[in-house]
Amino acid sequence: MKKIKMYAAVFAMLLIIVSCINACRPIRNFTTKPKPWSGQSRATSKLPVYDPAKRTIFIIADDKLTELFDMLAPFYLFNATEKANVYIVAKEKTPILIKKDLFVCPQLTFGEADSMHLRADLIVIPALSIRDEHQDTVVISWIKNHFSPTTRMLAICDGASTAAATGLYDGKPITCHASDIEAIQPHFNKPVWVQQVTVAKSGNVFSTAGVSNAVEGSLAVINELFGTETTQKVAASIHYPHEGIRLSHKSIALSGGNKFEVIKKVFFKRNRDIGVLLQNGMNEFAMASMIDTYNRTFPASFKTYILKDTTISTRYGLSLIHTGNNSMKGLDELHVMMPGTWSETAESTLEKINIVRYDNLQHQYLFDAYFKRIREQYGDQFEKFVKISLDYN
Repeated sequence: MKKIKMYAAVFAMLLIIVSCINACRPIRNFTTKPKPWSGQSRATSKLPVYDPAKRTIFIIADDKLTELFDMLAPFYLFNATEKANVYIVAKEKTPILIKKDLFVCPQLTFGEADSMHLRADLIVIPALSIRDEHQDTVVISWIKNHFSPTTRMLAICDGASTAAATGLYDGKPITCHASDIEAIQPHFNKPVWVQQVTVAKSGNVFSTAGVSNAVEGSLAVINELFGTETTQKVAASIHYPHEGIRLSHKSIALSGGNKFEVIKKVFFKRNRDIGVLLQNGMNEFAMASMIDTYNRTFPASFKTYILKDTTISTRYGLSLIHTGNNSMKGLDELHVMMPGTWSETAESTLEKINIVRYDNLQHQYLFDAYFKRIREQYGDQFEKFVKISLDYN
């Protein structure tokens, strides 16, 4: 009897140790802060030829950290109108941190935009590295100096904190990520903080709920600037699943129960090593939505790869720089957004890796496709956690 108890205790201890080891990597991956760019870079993003007949759109970026989907979803959607000069602008030419070991080169500095005498029809503010009142005064001043009575402003997700710091939303409705509003609101008491909407609007200033709602915010502004026909064309290009622009929203913050689902997943389910192949000509919307979704699944590791060189150029000319190593040893699955441009020789070298291809999703809204796969892998409740973390409700 004593031996049985001893064996049971040893087995229980081994089970606890194995569970802790299984959980360590995803927890470390999630809690480790990515490092901003250091050193020099010769890479530059393509500067589109300025067309005075088109609207001019500035997307603000912060080299210390800019939320990936907040920035690249509007970048893709406004470019897809074919009626806008769209520029990612930053204080300096320093590559912008968007995920661990992944950077995007800004197209213009504030000074370069000023020297071109460009007038902003729209300023987009993604979630930047600072989420309280201690904002970068250079960024705030530049935004305010380029906002005129005819300029529209669109704050995406927690970019609402930077937008609120400009004073341009004082007395006006503003929203942000449902899980972050309680942390952000006390720092800015002059705007009117609202929820239960994908897009808040007053006059020329707009703001969106969290991350995934960058789509609704962009479409709402596109509709005002370019009309219904262009809006429908752009929505169709991403297979937007709603007939019109969805404005109602369930502002659900992450709960203790949602976080418990993460604990169960990292301790008791398989934590995969996930990779994303970066390829020249990648659709910015597809890439950003995939990375921002799967990075929230608490994988054992999440990395980006470039088969050759360290830089790629996206569909609309952004240069992405990858600084991590390209070893795929131990990788469980590699997500390939453009399998049609990938050689069979390249695929044959990765026989032991599950290649997740996206060439069969031509008529699906990508978020819905991701969620379906996550539900199949980890269950309904973990899928719900990922949706809430993206404010997709």
